[in-house]
Amino acid sequence: MNVNYMRLHHAIENKQAKLGVVGLGYVGLPLAVEMVKQGFEVYGIDLDERKVERLRQGDSYVQDVPSEKLAAALEGGRFKPTTDYAVLAELDAVSICVPTPLSANQDPDTSHIVYVVNQIKRYMKKGLLIVLESTTYPGTTEELIEAELARMGLQVGRDYFLCFSPERVDPSNSKFATYNTPKVLGGTTPECSKLGCLLYENIVEKVVPVSSPKVAEMSKLLENTFRSVNIAFINEMAMMCERMGIDIWEVIKAASTKPFGFMPFYPGPGIGGHCIPLDPMYLSWKAKGYRFYSSFIELAQSVNSNMPYYVVSKTTNILNEYSKSLRNSRILVLGMAYKPNVDDLRESPGLEVYELFREGGAIVDYYDPFATSFRDHRGETVHSVPYSLEQFRTYDCFVLITDHDVFSYGEIAGLGVPIVDTRNALEAYDLPHIYKLGAPVEHKLEPVRISAG
Repeated sequence: MNVNYMRLHHAIENKQAKLGVVGLGYVGLPLAVEMVKQGFEVYGIDLDERKVERLRQGDSYVQDVPSEKLAAALEGGRFKPTTDYAVLAELDAVSICVPTPLSANQDPDTSHIVYVVNQIKRYMKKGLLIVLESTTYPGTTEELIEAELARMGLQVGRDYFLCFSPERVDPSNSKFATYNTPKVLGGTTPECSKLGCLLYENIVEKVVPVSSPKVAEMSKLLENTFRSVNIAFINEMAMMCERMGIDIWEVIKAASTKPFGFMPFYPGPGIGGHCIPLDPMYLSWKAKGYRFYSSFIELAQSVNSNMPYYVVSKTTNILNEYSKSLRNSRILVLGMAYKPNVDDLRESPGLEVYELFREGGAIVDYYDPFATSFRDHRGETVHSVPYSLEQFRTYDCFVLITDHDVFSYGEIAGLGVPIVDTRNALEAYDLPHIYKLGAPVEHKLEPVRISAG
């Protein structure tokens, strides 16, 4: 039996293996902290010196890792945040959790993975287990890691071990976190799979082995392409219902009573986050290399990408109902994060809505108690306005983008300011000045200012 395999198997089994996590963001930091919790010594590697220093001080910047949990991981020195890739020379296993964005041309940007692989080539010791978690196209693990290490004369399954295990992080999900979310894992060789499964079985509740890294890579893209296509479908249905004078939210509620064969999806101002806007395009790009063109992916991307424009168009029509133009109207965007109850602004449709309003000549502010600032297209920092009902009364229109639980919907509805509700968050308030995405804009009289509640 391979001596490297036996040594690493024993080290993992007895929790003597030194682990590393590269990329301490929304994926990497929760994983590293969970590894420590399960009894391993963990090095966290990130090039952002400010992040690493904050972690050393016990100050977490990831909402799913409270500072108290981080402090517990740091206690006893079992979690070691660093910017120095030289620690790879001490590691038995490393999980790569770096970003994989899209380029300006919507092509995969794997430069972060390439950088990490170059560091591994420089510092790795034989017998290292490498697990790529960054979402990417099928074939990345073999093409960017196995092929590169082969050029150094290293044979996978003998000199080192290689797997792909896609991250499945859902920020702010109170039910499913790193530990209890099943972990798909595909190894390059049977030995790789066995070691990868052994490692993660000591970290998470359930590991789901598959036959190869490509299957694991594709499974992640299938999960999020499925969501992208279905969200696009319901967004298109919402626009259709508006045109036909039907309320899409009532339609979805009715259809959801069917106990089989239907899964509800909901319309909105667009898609955001680190997965759904990006992952399907990785798959579409790779498929073109096989002369396969996915109409569903491209169509879904088109529909979802155009939803911010639709929101602005609907808002313009509603302002017309009050004899106002978009230009010089004062608009307050409610919520800027891409999903409720988080501070995550990655790919948020609210950012695009904000810019489109600005381009149309509106005077735009936003309120979000979680995401308190962002950089606009001009590089300027935009801050959330404070919560003030007195000031909120002065706006011509509210546009609700993110349905945070902490919003005082009764107070906001009670101001009588026209509201474009893109999430049906104000369903409980049947008032003439509340306009829902996916429901027709009816010609209404000037609303009467009413008291909250």
